[in-house]
Amino acid sequence: MTGLTGIDKDGLTDLQTKAIEDPSTGRKTLKAVTSCEGGFRNLTQIRSLEPVLVSEPCSLLGDDAAPNPSEMALAALGSCISVGLLANATDRGVTLTKIEVAMEGDIDISAVWGVGDTPDTKVPGFTEVRCHITLAGDADSDTLDSIRTNAMLWSPVVNTFSRNVTMDSTLTVE
Repeated sequence: MTGLTGIDKDGLTDLQTKAIEDPSTGRKTLKAVTSCEGGFRNLTQIRSLEPVLVSEPCSLLGDDAAPNPSEMALAALGSCISVGLLANATDRGVTLTKIEVAMEGDIDISAVWGVGDTPDTKVPGFTEVRCHITLAGDADSDTLDSIRTNAMLWSPVVNTFSRNVTMDSTLTVE
């Protein structure tokens, strides 16, 4: 059984120790800047990485060149859960040979970005997200389920999806 490429256990222990000794070390401000290329094509710059393309499918008047924003939200959710699964497994000394997070979400897009069906009772966005997690490794099913439960409980993106978040916007006119 060949395990997935793991993470640095000592580095994980250092992060744990720092977070316990000074919880403020875990509080960060993340930044991203999105610029429209035209149509529904957007490039998002994060740190000094290559920009990420986000678009819309043809059925939503896009060019189908990249995932749409809601699909990217599901991708962020699945990736965050996967990171948590690997971190929890590493912390417990479990070697995982497979992590797969399959997600699907029910979404109402009839508001068409605020220009379609927009009664006051409309709640846009995901109304339900289902995650199916597949794990394989050198642990029994109870241990793997405990890893899953803890990863879901402490995932920042799971918590962003499942609780209210304060949102603010400002406008600069050029």
